[in-house]
Amino acid sequence: MTTEDFLNGQVLLIDKPLHFTSFQAVNKLKYALINKAGLPKKFKIGHAGTLDPLASGLLLVCTGKFTKKIAELQGQPKEYTGTFYIGATTPSYDLETEIDKTFPTNHINESLIHETVKQFLGEIDQKPPIFSAIKKDGVRLYEHARAGETVEIASRKTTIHEFEITRIALPEVDFRVVCSKGTYIRSLAYDFGRAMNSGSHLTVLRRTKIGDYNVNDAIDVNDFEATLSPKKE
Repeated sequence: MTTEDFLNGQVLLIDKPLHFTSFQAVNKLKYALINKAGLPKKFKIGHAGTLDPLASGLLLVCTGKFTKKIAELQGQPKEYTGTFYIGATTPSYDLETEIDKTFPTNHINESLIHETVKQFLGEIDQKPPIFSAIKKDGVRLYEHARAGETVEIASRKTTIHEFEITRIALPEVDFRVVCSKGTYIRSLAYDFGRAMNSGSHLTVLRRTKIGDYNVNDAIDVNDFEATLSPKKE
């Protein structure tokens, strides 16, 4: 692709690795496009939907005029795969924090797991995790959490279009979920455990689709620079 192509607009399908923030991934692409492909330093680039550092998978990055498409792309349904750990919770609902409580699991079997899935299909009320970037009173929730402050978080509507269990090897349960914008899979993990009179937290998360875009067509963020043609001197 030429410099002009990127300025006119591209949707780049990036496979974000673990431990990268979405911001870091976009910055890595921006650096490559400026320094290798010769784009101007102030060209437009942005991503259409954050992935946590502890999640991998599809990140849509828009360049140039296509940054106007970001809001539209963010509204597309998203597919995730991952793993719940049954019988324990963490304050962040994932591996960012240590296990704080453990729960009985002797009563949990495959039948109960599959029956519980049905409770989460369709429109549901969901509370975002306290360790999230949502702002309350002008401060991000994770800042309240790290300061040890108790905050009342309002629930909000979200939609689970598809939810299936793909492997059961207790305490681990693998899943695939298709959901609307604004769904927190960490919260789904927490609520799923609670619905079984136990606990649960998220240990693996990978975003596999956004709308019709598939991670199978994406390129690792670390390999992107090698696909660029050097700028002409």
